[in-house]
Amino acid sequence: MTANLTFETLTSRVANGEIDTVLVCLVDMQGRLMGKRFHAGHFVAGAWEETHCCNYLLATDLEMATPDGYASTSWERGYGDYVMKPDLSTLRPVPWLEGTVMVMCDVLDHHTHEEVPHAPRSILKKQVARLNAMGFDAMCATELEFFLFEKSFDEIRKEGFRNLEPISGYNEDYHILQTTKEEHVMRPIRNHLWDAGIPVENSKGEAETGQEELNIKYAPAMDTAEYHSIAKNAVKEIAWQHGHAATFLPKWHHDKVGSSSHVHQSLWADGKPAFFDANDELGMSDLMKSYMAGLLKYAADYTYFMAPYINSYKRFMKGTFAPTRIIWSVDNRTAGFRLCGDGTKAVRIECRIPGSDMNPYLALAGMLAAGIAGIEESLELQPPTTGDVYQGETGMIPGNLRAARDALHSSAMLREAMGDDVVDHYSRAAEVEIEEFERVVTDWEVARGFERA
Repeated sequence: MTANLTFETLTSRVANGEIDTVLVCLVDMQGRLMGKRFHAGHFVAGAWEETHCCNYLLATDLEMATPDGYASTSWERGYGDYVMKPDLSTLRPVPWLEGTVMVMCDVLDHHTHEEVPHAPRSILKKQVARLNAMGFDAMCATELEFFLFEKSFDEIRKEGFRNLEPISGYNEDYHILQTTKEEHVMRPIRNHLWDAGIPVENSKGEAETGQEELNIKYAPAMDTAEYHSIAKNAVKEIAWQHGHAATFLPKWHHDKVGSSSHVHQSLWADGKPAFFDANDELGMSDLMKSYMAGLLKYAADYTYFMAPYINSYKRFMKGTFAPTRIIWSVDNRTAGFRLCGDGTKAVRIECRIPGSDMNPYLALAGMLAAGIAGIEESLELQPPTTGDVYQGETGMIPGNLRAARDALHSSAMLREAMGDDVVDHYSRAAEVEIEEFERVVTDWEVARGFERA
């Protein structure tokens, strides 16, 4: 696996003509890479210090529209600039693009040069710093699930997103023969990401036609979010290069299984797993139990960060391996929170709520904030649930975006952990999504009621 580039190495490779383009990227509210393509010569000559972007990049929807209601920027305030400050420790090659490297940026206020608080990278950094101050490091991993389709993005768009055909015709969960047919896409994804310094472990077929899963090695939380965002972008670009489309939409068809992005997490202290206690029946330390209890208590508060769109909630259905209840269990894939590696030093929490459309910076930040609250409040963890946990009397995961928005907006815990401005900003983002959906007449409504209503 290639290590990240030093600035000195970049300068040398630019001088010898090996590198000619630098992608200077920020992560937007939706978890996408946004930014500029710099001529590498100009970047190493001075642009590595900073560049600028319009501040609407952290106040748009998926369509890049400019909805009103944000305190940070608006038509009235003129949509000014943010500073993009390259973090040179994140310099890495982009092997699937010729002569190209990438760097991630912090987003700063143009006037004060302070980090913009509602920038996803800033939000996660704040929670990581809180844990560091407590003596802990957050270690995480995300599973990326997505669908590959026979046709390209442009073909599908021009056909009105109708008659979508996945790249395979049957459930390919762990299926070697079918995934062999897809290696012309998946092999370059694995290898290019590895060569970009992203520690890919494996890919596999998932439990639906054309569904894939990509797994990346456990890493510090900030690295995990970066790996996830770059990998998601790479999957789309590499699929496009091979004439296919890849979607991270959680539920592209009501008859198909949805796509998730399970998050594994644990805390470490002084290089040792702080979640492990050899004397506990399940290997869970008291710290881990309080952390888990925090995740459970505040699950509704941060659900929006794990499921940010109308479509996100279509996958929360009984009998689909997507959770519906706020419950934990031991190695049980029907639970919202699954204990993995019980009895070993690898003991960890898998949160199965996030969808494939999550912004990893926001989702990880929400979980870390809830876990910190559980530790600070010395919460006690109820015993695990067994059996089919789709049944029972436990609390439910918010069933739609409006409920998740209300839980986020009213969360005293997140307002304390992240700040009122952050909570209000993303509450407005949820409202924008709801408003856009409510003004649209869907195909389902027309087909159902055109004649019979």
